[in-house]
Amino acid sequence: MSNTGGFTLIELILVTVIIGILAGMVMVNYGGRAREAQIRASKGDIANLSTAIDLFALDNNDTYPAGLDNLVSGTRRYIRELQPDPWGNAYNYKAPTDIMLADYVIFSSGPDGMPGTEDDVTSTSPMP
Repeated sequence: MSNTGGFTLIELILVTVIIGILAGMVMVNYGGRAREAQIRASKGDIANLSTAIDLFALDNNDTYPAGLDNLVSGTRRYIRELQPDPWGNAYNYKAPTDIMLADYVIFSSGPDGMPGTEDDVTSTSPMP
């Protein structure tokens, strides 16, 4: 019998199983990071929009914009352009109904794209 010096079938299967186990461990550790990164990016965008809204109100005698479009149009632009959220949806804005209360809300509909669900990211929601 000649010895060709190659790997046996059992050795190849064992190496494949070990690589599969390692790949599975990596996916478990880093699989949820993409969603967390999207949520953090959305929170950052919301913070930037909040700053732009506050600047708009300062320049306009404490009058808040009727919509986010007012931040990119008019005599002064407070942001260059309205970007979608990390899931490709537009950010939503609810202007304050009473100027004395002045509590506006900016939110993203989250991954499902439907407002009012538990995956929404709002200007009042905590970081993950």
